[in-house]
Amino acid sequence: MENKLWQHIQQVRNQSPLVYNITNFVVMNNTANALLAVGASPIMSHAHSEIEEMANISQALVVNIGTLDEYWVTSMLTASAQFKYLKKPWILDPVGAGATSFRNNTLEQLLANKPTVIRGNASEIMALANVDSSITKGVDSTEASSNALNAARSISNKTEAIVCISGEIDYIIYKNKIVEIDNGHPMMTKVTGLGCSASALIGAFIAVAYDNFEATVAAVALLSIAGELAQRKANGPGTLQLHLLDILYNIDENTFKTVLKHRAS
Repeated sequence: MENKLWQHIQQVRNQSPLVYNITNFVVMNNTANALLAVGASPIMSHAHSEIEEMANISQALVVNIGTLDEYWVTSMLTASAQFKYLKKPWILDPVGAGATSFRNNTLEQLLANKPTVIRGNASEIMALANVDSSITKGVDSTEASSNALNAARSISNKTEAIVCISGEIDYIIYKNKIVEIDNGHPMMTKVTGLGCSASALIGAFIAVAYDNFEATVAAVALLSIAGELAQRKANGPGTLQLHLLDILYNIDENTFKTVLKHRAS
């Protein structure tokens, strides 16, 4: 699998896909920089008047509900419906799922537009599947990623989407297929928006993918490996983010394959 995953990384670098992001205020800069570092081209826009044109020129859409308001909900629903109509891939990041009825109602509508990939932490995935879990702590997970596996399978079977659970171990699930990525470092949780960066990178990878499941695994593995390597050089969360972007930009095939820890079932 290592060779196939590296091919997806090279494909993004070679094709530089345009990725349309309707994402939250907190992470716009982080995710744009992460996309640029891997070779993709980001655009951040939520204006209703340009959604159709943006959808026509972009190769993938990232919808992140972190800082919701009513105007943005319309943007997200319109854009995801357009991508569904154009048969282009899009990813849903259900930030804070389960925290409020507003978020839950918005997510129910977004799921009707058939996301290609759904990525969230364990609590978000369980909330999305209507599974009882611990009380949500804002946008942070109160559950281990492994606790959400049944919820992820249920969502994948119901929506036909690839589901990614981020956590100490990352899981990528599509119906009966599961890949585990055991890279990364706990310090990554001290940098805001790295989960959102994972969603953005998945958007870039599925934009040019010949296999969306493999592409999702490749994107998750790349960010997790970059975080793990960045921590070795970092003095804290600030320098971790600095080094992480450099590693996303510079990582070579041998380093990627040597550091990668994964298991498929």
